[in-house]
Amino acid sequence: MTIPQLFEGGLAMDDRGEVGFANDFKFDGVKRFYSVANYRSGFIRAWHAHKRESKYVTVVKGSALVGAVEVDNWENPSKDSKVWRYVLAEHKPSVLFIPAGYANGFMSLTADTKLIFFSTSSLEETQGDDIRFDAYYWNPWQILER
Repeated sequence: MTIPQLFEGGLAMDDRGEVGFANDFKFDGVKRFYSVANYRSGFIRAWHAHKRESKYVTVVKGSALVGAVEVDNWENPSKDSKVWRYVLAEHKPSVLFIPAGYANGFMSLTADTKLIFFSTSSLEETQGDDIRFDAYYWNPWQILER
């Protein structure tokens, strides 16, 4: 079973500025990319699933809570499936791999959040492989105070 995988990066700083990186991430299989930004924090874009397409996601501005859940039944998925939760942020560079067969979504944690998605399918290949579920079908969006 393939599961989501986080490629953690780093941040190097000196008197000139900073360089963010995720050196373990490879662009193998990536055919296109797109960016997504919400107009406010707390806004949720979810759930977007694919049977054949895998994705990689990174945050280039702000921060986001990203969720991924394996779809066990495409007609009536279990609401009890494990939801993988990740906080991605511009000041902690990383790339999250979301395998084919998973639904994904995110919630902006800051008003300036911008994500970039890298897809393993061309736009033409995604035709017929685009399944949507309600934003709260799985609900990992609550922030627990600590």
